[in-house]
Amino acid sequence: MVEFAHKDLQGSRFEDVHLGDSRFDNVHLGDTRFQNVWFGGARLHGVGLVDVEIHGEVDNLRINGVDIGPLVEAELNRMHPDRTRMRPRDAAGFREAWAILERRWAETVDRARAMDPALLHERVDEQWSFIETLRHLVFATDAWLYRAYLGEPRPWHPLDLPHDDMEDAPGVPRDRAVRPSLEEVLVLRADRMGTMRRVLADLTDEQLAGMTEPVTEPGYPESESFAVSRCLGAVVNEEWEHRLYAERDLAVLSAR
Repeated sequence: MVEFAHKDLQGSRFEDVHLGDSRFDNVHLGDTRFQNVWFGGARLHGVGLVDVEIHGEVDNLRINGVDIGPLVEAELNRMHPDRTRMRPRDAAGFREAWAILERRWAETVDRARAMDPALLHERVDEQWSFIETLRHLVFATDAWLYRAYLGEPRPWHPLDLPHDDMEDAPGVPRDRAVRPSLEEVLVLRADRMGTMRRVLADLTDEQLAGMTEPVTEPGYPESESFAVSRCLGAVVNEEWEHRLYAERDLAVLSAR
């Protein structure tokens, strides 16, 4: 155990650090940034949450004795009426969800096309740029649709962008420095989204309830069998969440 008492650690960076079961007493955390952090089982008492933003999974979170999880869910569903359709349970539901996603992404891309192309490479609050977001969605489709579901061991394109906290995997590209144009990435997006559309067009409820055949070659995701609903659901979830992030950041960039 390491003990820090009466120390000034302003500007410190903690990356890939295990702080489970730690104790923080009389600690100033103003203006800190947390990303990919797990707070399961955390207990915060005597805290001041003022001008704080939290984006993530909220479940059984009690503030002053009130479980705010259902309140957050209800408000998100009110703000985004299509959100409840992003948890499909049958093949028809997946087709409906995908049609919504294609329509909404077309609107977002039109918004991006109207902006200065240089802004589409800018990050907001250290999050991915719009171009990086599109590259990540190409990766997510390659991983969960092409590799996990369709069984292609190495479906990767050089512009694929895995999530930052993913460990390097054999053959999976991760070029953070490349700056492709919007149209260059949209060609990849159109190809991947078209494949997803065709897969869902033929999908049956029996297939959706099944399991995939493991891909034996190493890569991402792991070489194991997955529920078909998990593979296709991962693509739907990624598309939905990252479009919301993109819209949020495009609004900030437009205001500049």
